[in-house]
Amino acid sequence: MSTSELYEELRPRAVAIAYRMLGSVSEAEDVVQEAFLRMHQTQRRDEPIASPRAYVATLVTRLCIDQLRSARSRRERYVGEWLPEPMVTGPSPADRAETADSLSMAFLVLLESLSPAQRAAFLLREVFDYPYPEVAEILDADVDSARHLVARARAHVREGRPRYYSTRRQREELAERFFAAAGNGDLPALEALLAKDVALHGDGGGKAPALAQPVNGRERVAKALSVGLAALPRLGVRLELTEINGQPGALAFDSADRLVAVISLDIGAGQIQTIHSVVNPDKLRHLGQVGDAKALVRASRRRR
Repeated sequence: MSTSELYEELRPRAVAIAYRMLGSVSEAEDVVQEAFLRMHQTQRRDEPIASPRAYVATLVTRLCIDQLRSARSRRERYVGEWLPEPMVTGPSPADRAETADSLSMAFLVLLESLSPAQRAAFLLREVFDYPYPEVAEILDADVDSARHLVARARAHVREGRPRYYSTRRQREELAERFFAAAGNGDLPALEALLAKDVALHGDGGGKAPALAQPVNGRERVAKALSVGLAALPRLGVRLELTEINGQPGALAFDSADRLVAVISLDIGAGQIQTIHSVVNPDKLRHLGQVGDAKALVRASRRRR
């Protein structure tokens, strides 16, 4: 198999691991590039690689662990709430179950509370189905240690995960009703779609208008949404419904078709459990041309 063919075969899995580890599309791409560069250098030295698949998975995982450890201090200094970079996903039947669950914003946020080693062990075993001996080898640990890491992570994730799930069609229908009710400022209709303990999260990174802290509870979230989303037309912003991280969501574009926000809904048991809004322009650039949300708000205030 040629180098290019090997790259095309191994890259999707490598990116999938890296993104779930880091919660960043751009950082995941950098890590994968570094891993393939190192493998290429090893091959040029004529050093044998018994399994390129295992070799790349090991490099990517270890690079991600190092990246997470250095990122902890940066995220502690982050302005406002830190959320993962959103990813626009498609309705591919082949990875539907995996995408809808392990890519969701709520799931990635939950993984942030794990140690880097726990996160790696859990993802390799529970999401990518690596056997324990391979997990141990990738993490440079013994099998018992790998099992312990997975067990600790699994217990934590199980505690924080939604207990009920909805079908894809149910999620899409609920999302359509949600955006319609929010856009019309229909508070009763909006409240009926939200779970009692629903949470609204926003990430502006200090570079775009966003929530200073999460909003919790059906009534408070409904009021915040009815004001915020109903104001979008006045700002010249339109919503385009799509799939974000395997869940229903929307892209918000300004009048010049530049992206200013990404909204993701986590839905379970026929209700919206969590809403994530990412407006930090640095986290949107991988999706296309980005607009200036701050300027939109300033212009709207001047007009008023």
